[in-house]
Amino acid sequence: MQEVQNAMEKFAKLVETEFKRVEKMGEKMEFTDFKALEKIIIGIVPGDGIGPIIIEQAERVLKVLLGDEITSGRVELRKIEGLTIENRAALLQSVPEDVLQEIKKCHVVLKGPTMTPRASDPWPNLPSANATLRRELDLFANVRPVTMPEKGIDWTFYRENIEGAYIWGSKGIQVNKDIAVDFVVETRQGSERIAKAAFEFAKNNNKSNVTVVTKANIVKLSDGNFIHACKRVAEDYPGIQMVEKLVDVTAAKLADPEFNKGLQVFVLPNLYGDIITDIAAELQGGLGTAGAANIGTKYAVFEAIHGTAPFLIENNRGDYADPSSVLRAAAMLLSHVGYLEQSAKLVRALDICGFEEKKIVITSFREDASTAQYADYVLETLAKL
Repeated sequence: MQEVQNAMEKFAKLVETEFKRVEKMGEKMEFTDFKALEKIIIGIVPGDGIGPIIIEQAERVLKVLLGDEITSGRVELRKIEGLTIENRAALLQSVPEDVLQEIKKCHVVLKGPTMTPRASDPWPNLPSANATLRRELDLFANVRPVTMPEKGIDWTFYRENIEGAYIWGSKGIQVNKDIAVDFVVETRQGSERIAKAAFEFAKNNNKSNVTVVTKANIVKLSDGNFIHACKRVAEDYPGIQMVEKLVDVTAAKLADPEFNKGLQVFVLPNLYGDIITDIAAELQGGLGTAGAANIGTKYAVFEAIHGTAPFLIENNRGDYADPSSVLRAAAMLLSHVGYLEQSAKLVRALDICGFEEKKIVITSFREDASTAQYADYVLETLAKL
């Protein structure tokens, strides 16, 4: 059948691209040494929807925390425009080439949320800007910390960020009007490097276990190979226990103290990591309470884990969006580039403002604090620390 032949030819071309990617992953992993840099360039990318609003406040906070470094020229905050749905749609590019080149001139980026068009949206069916950035910058590790001290929970999630069900998310094959096929991609190199990142974090932070979450009882090859890769890596870390969990059970029981007792570090394939980390963030207090880091050997992008909140924009409440998630992402950025004291101060200020003192609250409603007012509160708290 011609339909089958066409599908096979398209599949063959997709697989060919993976051989090139695997070859590149075989190169030695050497992370950027920020202490050796004469200047650290931090890109500021506003994004869509509430993105520019919350990013503006995060930039204010960074300018205060890094004031001396910015004045001396050791750090530069560089605004990068153009990663908007309007510009992307006009150019039919998920990340416009000129924007990508500007991002590549930065060492790290603080990014607002970007819109990914759905089938019902009036925009072209563009791939996710986030997924494109992860591939172009090889940001293979999505790292999300979730802490609930009152419950004794201090989790860190390492989600594989490139492969899995998302790598060819816009490249599935419509065989005919009745049959559509999407793909899951797993490579030994991709699985081993995310596992190594998780186990290295566990070793360096005195953690005793790493939990691998899959559906390997059903998805035999890609999930099974992911577990095998984690087991190979675990052999190099004899003091750290590797625990195996199924993704459906983890989603259902993550909040159960009997289930989560003692769990510390998680490593997951892409799709499962996306889902489980959102559940974990919701348990912590909502998507607005957590930030995310997307880390590669050369580049890193830090962002809020929520979306563009079109409902707030449509109802003229964008100026009341909660900036907590992107501020926590900013704290992660500071830690990543070596400003540990400033990072710790920001985390402490956010905990005071959001969980302890709560002198003002932000709910996205006009009767409560605006985005700028909440940032003022965080800055006032920082000044006291």
